[in-house]
Amino acid sequence: MMCATCKGKGMCGLPHCPVMKRFHAQVRTVPRQEFMGASPSLFIGSYGYPRVTGGPLLINDADDPPSWVASGLGIDDIVDIRARTIRGVSPVAPYLPALQELAISSVPLDVEVRFTRPVSFDLTFDGTVAPVGLSGSLEKMKVIDNPKVDPSVDRVTSDTDLGANGACSELHRSGIDVYQISHLMSGGLIGRRRKVVPTRWSITAVDDAVSSALKQKIARYTPVDHIRVFSNDLYANRIVVVLLPGDWRYEMIERWEPQSLWSGDSESITVDREGMKKKGYSPISGAYYSARLAVAEYLEATRKCARVIVIRCVSAEYWAPLGTWVIREATRGALRQPGIPCETVDQAVMRAGIASGFTGWEGYSTLLPEIRNQRALFDFRT
Repeated sequence: MMCATCKGKGMCGLPHCPVMKRFHAQVRTVPRQEFMGASPSLFIGSYGYPRVTGGPLLINDADDPPSWVASGLGIDDIVDIRARTIRGVSPVAPYLPALQELAISSVPLDVEVRFTRPVSFDLTFDGTVAPVGLSGSLEKMKVIDNPKVDPSVDRVTSDTDLGANGACSELHRSGIDVYQISHLMSGGLIGRRRKVVPTRWSITAVDDAVSSALKQKIARYTPVDHIRVFSNDLYANRIVVVLLPGDWRYEMIERWEPQSLWSGDSESITVDREGMKKKGYSPISGAYYSARLAVAEYLEATRKCARVIVIRCVSAEYWAPLGTWVIREATRGALRQPGIPCETVDQAVMRAGIASGFTGWEGYSTLLPEIRNQRALFDFRT
C-alpha cells in the first residue's frame, strides 16, 4: 500500500524500487552535452518552490498525448519516447523569454542547447506529469525558429487584466486544448500576477479551472433524458462513466487492482465527490480533475446536465505511470462512444460493474444512495 504514496521515492527502505527498475530497463542512455532539434514544450519543476528550476523539453518526437493515442502507440512506445526526452534543469530567470516562446507557439520550435555536462538519467514519478528520462543543467539555450501563435492565445496572453481562471476558460472556449494552456500557465503567460508555475501544478490547475467554468454553464441545462453507461480502456486503465438524470453531481471511484503499479498485494480504492462546489484538493489527485474535465466537455457539447459517476480501474498491465493525461484521454474516448442506455439505476450498476470489472463498486459510492432515496424537482415534471 505504501507504493501508492511513495511512487519510487524509496520510502519502503529497499535499495532499489522494483517499479523504477522495470522502467530503467527500457532506457538506453546516450551521453550527450549538446542538442539541436525540436523542443515541443517546457518543464518547470516544483522542488524548492518558489525558487524553481526548469528548462525546455527536448525530443524529436511530438509531446502530444492525443496524437500518441491516435497513432496507436502502446505503453512501451510512449516509455521509449519519454526515456529519450531531455529535461533542462536550471534557474528559470535567464531562460524565461526563450521558454515563453516555446510555451506560446502552437508548433514545436527548433532550439540549440548546450549543457554544462553530459545529460544523465534522472527519473521520478508523481502520477501527474508524463515521466522524463534524462536531465541536464543548461549552459546556453537559443531558439532558432519564430513561434507560430494562435490569435486567441495572442489576445489572452496580452490581456494582463484577465485572471488566470478566466484566461484558461477563454482559451478553452476558443479551441485551445488544455495541453497548451498548461504550458502557458507554466511559463507565466496568463493571469494578473504572472509567475512561472510548476508543470505538475499547472496541469491540474488548468483541468480544475476549465471544468469549474464549464460546470457553471452545465448547471443551467436540462438533465439528460436517460441513464447511460460509457466505457473505454486505454493503457490498462478502464474508465466507466455513468450519466444519470439530475442536477450536477460528480463522483469518482478509483481502484488500483492487486499487484498493480501502486497497490502492492491488496487493492487500493479511493473515492471523492462534489456538488457545485469542491471542498479541498481531491485525495485522488490529478486524475479526479482530468476525468471531470472530459465529462464537463461532453455535457457542455451536448448542452445537458447530469449526475456523474466515473469509475477508474487500473490493472497490473499499467506498469509505468504515464501521467493524468491517460485518464483525460480515456474518459474523452469513452464519451465518444454511443454508450449503453439503461432503464433503471440497478441496470446501470450492473452494466458499469461488467464494463469496469469491479462488480462491488456500488458499495463505495456515496452518490448512488442519494440517487436512489432522494427525489429532485425534475422528478415531478408532468
